[in-house]
Amino acid sequence: MSDERPAQASSCMPEPSTREKQTLRNNLAFHFVAGLSTGILSASLLQPADLLKTRVQQAHSTSLLQTFRGITQGPNSLRQLWRGTLPSVIRTGFGSALYFSTLNALRQHVSRSNLLASAGMASVVQTNPRRTPSSSLSSSSSLPQLSNLANLTTGAIARASAGLIMMPITVIKVRYESNLYAYRSLLGAGSAILKHEGPRGFFSGFGATAIRDAPYAGLYVVFYEQSKRRLSQLKDATAPVGGEMKRSSSVPINFVSGVLAAGLATALTNPFDAVKTRLQLMPGRYENMVQASRQMVREEGVRSLFDGLGLRMGRKAVSSALAWTLYEELVRRAEGGTWREASTSL
Repeated sequence: MSDERPAQASSCMPEPSTREKQTLRNNLAFHFVAGLSTGILSASLLQPADLLKTRVQQAHSTSLLQTFRGITQGPNSLRQLWRGTLPSVIRTGFGSALYFSTLNALRQHVSRSNLLASAGMASVVQTNPRRTPSSSLSSSSSLPQLSNLANLTTGAIARASAGLIMMPITVIKVRYESNLYAYRSLLGAGSAILKHEGPRGFFSGFGATAIRDAPYAGLYVVFYEQSKRRLSQLKDATAPVGGEMKRSSSVPINFVSGVLAAGLATALTNPFDAVKTRLQLMPGRYENMVQASRQMVREEGVRSLFDGLGLRMGRKAVSSALAWTLYEELVRRAEGGTWREASTSL
């Protein structure tokens, strides 16, 4: 009788080494492509909500229902709901690519910095998936684990940097979505802005945008990581001992955490979004962020600062949750994933 031994995890791919995982985590191209793909997907699906938000914010007297009816009762209603999709896809796609690649680089740097760790800004990151129960609770995250201060800071810096680079296409996107401009192409829009407003026109509302985006991104990362930690603790009793939990658990935890984080961060930063929209659509009427906010409150009341909050909160909740969940899943899959359970069959 031949001495046949059962193949031990022969069908399983070998688990990537710590060095291989670290190499991937430092690969800017991978994180750029992952951010680009998630940004394009969310922008394409949720463009109608972004367009409706812009229309509501440009005219305080118009309600969401009136705006929606005005679009759907006109010619080419379906096409009009997706007006501005191209600049939106370019802005969100490349903006997400820049944001995620920059954020990953910052988080990796902070996690490896002994100085920041000693100051309490970075917690110890364990890349070995076979962690003992005493060393760490299971987690749905495939990203470096940092302190709240480090999450707030890195998120704000990454978003502000990406926002500055993408500001020209952001201005064009907002004007495309409004009904105050009749641009026929991206080139025509750029030429018109340059002719009538000069290079400065491409950065209209940048102050309000930066003040909106930097706190939003920082608060989002803090809320997102905290929510994942809390939900992971609730799930810890049924999660595998040590290491990262399975995809069946991590995906819904990450998505729900994204929705909750986006909702909270959006509510806190919506006034800056309302002011930013007015500055970009009506630069001749509003000179700067302070003057615009005062004029809006004086003429339309405090409620004008929260125009479009429901739409923005709903859109941000879905888009951010979708983008972050897909991004983390792409990172997890590319790393070989600690969900592979080759070790359990040994």
